[in-house]
Amino acid sequence: MSCDFLARAVPGVQKLSPYVPGKPVDELARELGLAVEDIVKLASNENPLGPSAAVIAAVQAALPEITRYPDGNGFALKQALAQTFGVAPSQLTLGNGSNDVLELIARAFLAPGLNAVFSQHAFAVYPLVTQAVGAEGRSVPALDWGHDLPGMLEACDANTRVVFIANPNNPTGTWFDHAALERFMQQISEHVLVVLDEAYTEYSDAGELPNGLDYLAQYPNLVVTRTFSKAYGLAALRIGYAASSVDVADVLNRVRQPFNANSLALAAAVAALTDVDYLERSRALNRAGMQQLETGFSELGLSWITSRGNFIAVDLQQPAAPIYQALLAEGVIVRPVAAYEMPTFLRVSIGLPAENQRLLAALRKVLSA
Repeated sequence: MSCDFLARAVPGVQKLSPYVPGKPVDELARELGLAVEDIVKLASNENPLGPSAAVIAAVQAALPEITRYPDGNGFALKQALAQTFGVAPSQLTLGNGSNDVLELIARAFLAPGLNAVFSQHAFAVYPLVTQAVGAEGRSVPALDWGHDLPGMLEACDANTRVVFIANPNNPTGTWFDHAALERFMQQISEHVLVVLDEAYTEYSDAGELPNGLDYLAQYPNLVVTRTFSKAYGLAALRIGYAASSVDVADVLNRVRQPFNANSLALAAAVAALTDVDYLERSRALNRAGMQQLETGFSELGLSWITSRGNFIAVDLQQPAAPIYQALLAEGVIVRPVAAYEMPTFLRVSIGLPAENQRLLAALRKVLSA
């Protein structure tokens, strides 16, 4: 006799659909009988440079101690973050990627009867973590594919506990400037936690986007989340963090699992912070790759959303799903974003020059078929 365990799950979980990541290279190789080396993956906003030499050395040095539990407090990484960004270690919460920190925020501050506000076309994890704890998610229609910050303010009420805003936003790549953030923070209730997701901020030029860390002292209700998965090239190790007031960090660390950041990730993140050259090479490669794809899309007669991330959303002006499948057959993996209410778009991560050219050639072939 079987039991319907889904029916026994809490209501918020019953209605969830699992997060669908970008298709792995090995999976496509198995499905289509392709050679792994012949597949180009531009689906998951990963850093195409590969890990820095400093990171590899740090991981190798940490390997002999993998029989030990990691430092549950992440002392060395917190010290490195504090020195690099001018925050206090007591303001930091470490996570298994920034996704982990977003979930901690939902667990700590949301519950049935409360709500969180986020934008249409925003990162799928915001509604996912909100619904998982039984809270109401309020999606505010986007403005020119980006956040309508005044509209998000209007969506807040007495039961709003969290607002998620991303700068730049994934998957659209849109962004807002210093003045827009300042207006928003000045107008929102001090009782609402504002989560500023800066997963892609390292790809912007200095001063181009507001630095959320600069506003922490002024706004105790602000939480800034960042990751080492993108510009620092540590996606496989899953390490991220939140910076906030000491009081908010204390709350988050009460629900954080004690060993949610593993030893190799901690060591790699410390090393990554010191490798300034790698970070600049990542930015330069991204700028050149973005220009390469924009030029290629223009030659194909396609439009796109101008992006400040390490990806670009291209509008095929027709249902994107068949084009996505056809590109898979060509050994090119990109990301369909119909789940984000963008059914005619594909999100393309910036790759190495040859990978970008492979995508453009495959797209030209598919569109002309």
